[in-house]
This record gives sequence, C-alpha cells and structure tokens, in this order.
Amino acid sequence: MADVRVETDGAITTIWLERPERRNAVDRAMAGELRAALAEFEADPARRVAVLAGAGGTFCAGFDLTAVGDPDRRPELDPGGGGSGPMGPTRMRLGKPLIAAIAGHAVAGGLELALLADLRVMERDAVLGVFCRRWGVPLIDGGTVRLPRIIGLSRALDLILTGRPVAADEALAIGLADRVVDTGRGVEAARRLAAQIASFPFECVLADRASTYAGLDLPLLEALRAEGAAGVPIVAREGVAGAARFAAGAGRHGGLPAEQAAAAAEPGPPAG
Repeated sequence: MADVRVETDGAITTIWLERPERRNAVDRAMAGELRAALAEFEADPARRVAVLAGAGGTFCAGFDLTAVGDPDRRPELDPGGGGSGPMGPTRMRLGKPLIAAIAGHAVAGGLELALLADLRVMERDAVLGVFCRRWGVPLIDGGTVRLPRIIGLSRALDLILTGRPVAADEALAIGLADRVVDTGRGVEAARRLAAQIASFPFECVLADRASTYAGLDLPLLEALRAEGAAGVPIVAREGVAGAARFAAGAGRHGGLPAEQAAAAAEPGPPAG
C-alpha cells in the first residue's frame, strides 16, 4: 500500500503523507514515493502549486527510527553527502511553489520537510522542533542550511542546539510559520493560498521566486543584474497585457482582479 497519495485539482496538487499509524514517519520506500510525487509535480506544466500535508492530524514525525536497523527500510545515507536525502526530496531544488500544511507535529526530519516549502501554514495547536536532538540523529535533510535562511542564525541555533518545541504563535513571530489557522483548517487554508498564487500570471511568479532564491547566493550587484535579465523578457510576455487590464479598470484601489479574488476565496492575512 502506497504511503504517499496525490490529489490534483486543476493547477493545485496536494501531496499527502499517509502513514498515520507511524505519525507519517518516513522510511526508505516512503521517501522514494515522496520524491517521485514531487518530481511528477515539477514535470507537469499544468500543475502550478503543490500543498504538502499529513494524514491523520499530524504532518510528519521525521524519519522512522524503527527502520534504521533494517537494511531494507533504513535511510539512504551517502557518506559524501550526496543522494536525495533520507526524507526523499530534501535535496531537490524545486522550480515551483510548495506550501506545507502543518498539523500536529512537524519535528526532526518532518521539520526539514516543512523547510523545503516556500510557505508554511500552521494549525494553532501544531508543534515544530528539532526533536532528533534527543536521539543523536543530526539534521541531514537541509535543516542546518534552510533554517538559518528562514529565521536567521541566532534563532536557528536556538532551535538546533536545544531541540525545544516551538508552538504556533512563536513560529509565526519568528517567521518559521507564515500563517496560523484554526485546528483542522490547515489544508483548506493552504489550498486557498495555493489557488491565489496559481491564479497570477505564472511566468512572472516563477521568475520572481527563482530570483529571490538565487539572490541569496550572489553578490548584490550580480543579483540585481540577474533579476533584470530574467525579468525584462516577461514584461513583454505578461506585463504589457496586465498593465492594459489595470489601465482598463481591473484591480483598482489595491483589490485583486475578479478571477484572482475568486481563486483566493479570501485566505486572509496571517492570524496571530
């Protein structure tokens, strides 16, 4: 039985971790399924935004530690740091937006999966944390790389060194969560957010997203040139038509154009 399930609704793909009896902890087979699901999403131009969620009221408890001693289920561990990462997709560089819908616990490798996403929608009673600190299992699925980039060095080291739990309100305050929603509403809110993003002229979305990530690794002037080189052609392909629609009256006074407002279905600002 597959441990990863994929739902596609137009431009929105929802990828479910479906091993609730193990709190969606990942073993080698499940890691491969998850990697394949994201690769298929990436390869299909009709699928614009993905939501990653966990079945059974929890996101993911990390790698399944009961599998570590089993040669058939233990994680992929390359001494040179290569391969795809024990959790499956964590060494991928995704080209399209991914949103994590976090319920219950997203801890250890589950937190690292959530860090792979561009945005994290967190339910009010959910918990994040580097819980693998307790068992001598290091962060080898991008945690030490992505966490400082998202919340800054000092806060990242606090979470990494202490392994303490982080509740939703703190996660929102430090930028680890982007939205906090009522318990049981995480997937719904993440899908609404995905629909809003997917409704925008999408070449522009992808170019700005790619430029944002690339700029983290480039000197300032080089990053500015790269932004311009990637963005200027899109002005002709999407921006001219968009400007004409605005000039004709669409989206005035800061509102979304009608079709984008309908797609978003009022996701609203982050809740405190």
